[in-house]
Amino acid sequence: MGRTLHNIAVYCGATMPPDKVYQDAARDLGVCLARHQIGLVYGGTSEGTMRLVAEAALGAGGRVTGVFPDNLPPEWLQPGLTEVIRTHGLAERKAAMLERADALIALPGSYGTWDELFDALALLKIPTSTLAKTAGVLNVEGFYDDLLRFIEHSFQTGFTTERHRHLLRSAATPEALLRKLQE
Repeated sequence: MGRTLHNIAVYCGATMPPDKVYQDAARDLGVCLARHQIGLVYGGTSEGTMRLVAEAALGAGGRVTGVFPDNLPPEWLQPGLTEVIRTHGLAERKAAMLERADALIALPGSYGTWDELFDALALLKIPTSTLAKTAGVLNVEGFYDDLLRFIEHSFQTGFTTERHRHLLRSAATPEALLRKLQE
């Protein structure tokens, strides 16, 4: 048995992808977290895949903490959350999400998702970091294949160390990714 995960920060989009496979993956992750009694910590909005993962977790009886920046329109706040934490902006939101989570998962997304993921990975590399976290991507339909190849390329060219080569875990299903994060 590996590490115990009480809460996982999930980075995902405020945009709804048209392909149902990505929508289903967000819902599946929310249900998986609830089934394993792992709290979801996410950006707090009722938009895009953020809404789907939160609604699925809540619908399955899970705990959902929304970390919501004050500079977003108040009508974007997802109703019915277990807890809402207000922040003064996106940078503070990222820090609050990481502080409350034992691990992090990035769903397929765009610039905001990538920003959160790379910010967390950079912090996880710091030897004096107090963040005892693990990070993963839900690699739905190979969405993150090119990123994983790029990380390997960075290792091959000497920019990423052996120690950090496999800092980012990857799996195609929530259950498989959860197992990797618990190792």
